[in-house]
Amino acid sequence: MRFEILTKDTKTKARTGKLQTAHGTIQTPIFMPVGTVGSVKAVHQSELQNDIKAQIILGNTYHLYLRPGLDTLEKAGGLHRFMNWNGPILTDSGGYQVFSLSAIRKITDEGVTFNSHIDGSKHTFTPENVVDTQRIIGSDIMMALDECTPYPADYKYAEKSMKLTHDWLKRGIQRFDQTKGKYGYDQIYFPIVQGSTYKDLRIQSAETIASHQREGNAIGGLSVGEPTEKMYEMLEIVNAILPEDKPRYLMGVGTPMNILEGIALGTDMFDCVMPTRNGRNGMLFTWNGIINIKNEKWANDFSPLDQSGTSYVDSLYSKAYLRHLMKAGERLAAQIASIHNLAFYLDLVRVAREKIHEGTFDSWKSKMVVQLAQRL
Repeated sequence: MRFEILTKDTKTKARTGKLQTAHGTIQTPIFMPVGTVGSVKAVHQSELQNDIKAQIILGNTYHLYLRPGLDTLEKAGGLHRFMNWNGPILTDSGGYQVFSLSAIRKITDEGVTFNSHIDGSKHTFTPENVVDTQRIIGSDIMMALDECTPYPADYKYAEKSMKLTHDWLKRGIQRFDQTKGKYGYDQIYFPIVQGSTYKDLRIQSAETIASHQREGNAIGGLSVGEPTEKMYEMLEIVNAILPEDKPRYLMGVGTPMNILEGIALGTDMFDCVMPTRNGRNGMLFTWNGIINIKNEKWANDFSPLDQSGTSYVDSLYSKAYLRHLMKAGERLAAQIASIHNLAFYLDLVRVAREKIHEGTFDSWKSKMVVQLAQRL
């Protein structure tokens, strides 16, 4: 992997870069569509590539491990071949999913034991076997196993959780460095900063993660219920410590406004289920603001979904038609809304890169975070 910074903004910490992986080059800052089980919901791979112009997508270790299972993925030659996606893939270690299964999991120093949400069967993730699993999946970027600290968390719990994440990281790095990729190309391994919303813990965690000198670094445990301003505060603290010459990935974030503020604070990579999940429920993100397409006001609005949108669905279908499909429960509604929202997110980071190159990012961002948050 190779990461090169191309442009730095003079008024913020924003920067553009180029991240080279085994399956292609990623222009940063970038948004990564979430393809949890080897599929971005309601979207074909050809649409991801040609219309949405996704440069990298996500898979999830927890879900892929359970279904279709490692045997199938290995026989297929890895996730790229299994799902017919030739671009880069990043896999989350499953730490967040295990966090969300708090009622049916047990965390120890060794790892985490959990019951499958599918059939109740018992499984164990350790820092080592999560590396082995991601070797079989074959992702370009794999994540270290961590404990995603909930919010709110008292200081003592947050500190213990952070230290466990650091201990697991040492073991994961050792396994990663002792093994090789299965499919003839290199993979890279990102550690994850934790520490909840405690400044001293975030500093300690960022310093620990930076000391391991991996090819890139991730920031976890944010956007889990804390106030938005607290998230930005923690992000600013962490990004000031993580190496400037390596990509920084803010996990699970977020709204278009979150992404622009994250870029301004020096973050390079983002992911979130919001474009597809909210789209399936009728929320459209547009350049003029947020639309609830189910509202009666759109029933006879035959204008395009987004006059400024770049996806083919933006000009092909009207608001009235999409509202009709939503109200009728047609599956095409989810497809159109998901394609639109993902294309918007990818267009947003593309324009952000342009503004950073032009030196106008700060003023543009200040205008856009207000405009994009409007409810239309």
